[in-house]
Amino acid sequence: MIDGHTKLFGFLAHPAAHSLSPLIHNTSFKVTGINGTYLAFDVTSDGLENTITALRSMHIGGVNLSMPLKTEVIPLLDEMTPRAKRLQAVNTIVNQNGKLIGDTTDGQGFVDALAQQGISVAGKQLTVLGAGGAGRSIIAALIDAGARQINVFKRQNETFEKRKQQPESWSDVVSVIPYENLEKMAASIEASQIIVNTTNVGMSHDHALPILQTMIDLLNSQQIVVDVIYFPLTTPFLEAAKKQGCQTFNGVGMLVHQAAGSFLEWTGKQMPVKEVIAAVRQEVMRRQDVVKSVV
Repeated sequence: MIDGHTKLFGFLAHPAAHSLSPLIHNTSFKVTGINGTYLAFDVTSDGLENTITALRSMHIGGVNLSMPLKTEVIPLLDEMTPRAKRLQAVNTIVNQNGKLIGDTTDGQGFVDALAQQGISVAGKQLTVLGAGGAGRSIIAALIDAGARQINVFKRQNETFEKRKQQPESWSDVVSVIPYENLEKMAASIEASQIIVNTTNVGMSHDHALPILQTMIDLLNSQQIVVDVIYFPLTTPFLEAAKKQGCQTFNGVGMLVHQAAGSFLEWTGKQMPVKEVIAAVRQEVMRRQDVVKSVV
């Protein structure tokens, strides 16, 4: 029950109403008995500075942010964690008595989601598809977790050199390669224990794959395939990987575990991830049914 002692947390984005974050955190508050509530706030870039001022003065415990606010908020913060500085992106703000500290929990959420399944990335070779915000956060966390080799494939467009330089500067285990280099992609997929799609290909209903079928055909039953997309729960990429015998995981685990990182920083408590994952799956299935009924 909300009362005068309830601590407020939130999500800043535009639009914000679609977010699963309120479900994730409010389920966590209910299960743990913490007197907190989490709301979604529709905040544009123009309104960000005023929102951060309000965050300080109203003693809001903390917030999560989506792009482009993840980068635009940086000049408004008092401190950033080393991993947020490395990525130059913040998805979590912790309010410590008016002192705002920015962190990023996305990539660690990916590693923690695999760990929950008994999978370690230490010493492994990985193929990562895409070098956007999600991709770079995952790459950074994989380095920290001891991955042996990380081959990243990105479209060769105007952002290629910038996206190549940043992650390659973090560690010599990272190689950023043009998506169009099919020979290197094939070699990487064959040699990898884990293949990760961090692009948004497969999010729509056009049955698109992030890689060619000839690349899919190289997958085998000894490999793990992860798609960070969680809507739909089973993407065309995961369906194709299952046909090859791969062990597959969608993005629900990463979504919940990155939120668990924020929850721990705000409350000092572990998120009840199993209960939260069950709630998220149920809600995503409900939304999928709504889409099917409309299409």
